[in-house]
Amino acid sequence: MLSWKRLRQQLAHAFALEPQRAQFSTEELALLDKVAGLILRRGMAAPAVLFLESLGSLSFLGSQVLHGLKPFLDVACDPIELERLAVILERRNSVDKLIALIQAQTTTKS
Repeated sequence: MLSWKRLRQQLAHAFALEPQRAQFSTEELALLDKVAGLILRRGMAAPAVLFLESLGSLSFLGSQVLHGLKPFLDVACDPIELERLAVILERRNSVDKLIALIQAQTTTKS
């Protein structure tokens, strides 16, 4: 009986959908804020929010695309920030946070 109890404890979160660490660090928030600012400066806030909301559940696939395109994107982007952004996008709540930052900057600028 003791072995079943231990096995159940070990497998309790085996198929959990939410990551263990749901909070963003200050560095991660700064990077997401920078991305939101870049989107806003280019006047792409509305299309970006529409795109992110429609594909929000596929953020993990988007992060994997960033990992795959990294050799090509390193020419135009900071490679360290690009890698950090790809890791942030692997988390489920990152797209929602990015949308919230874009909307907050949009209302602040208006």
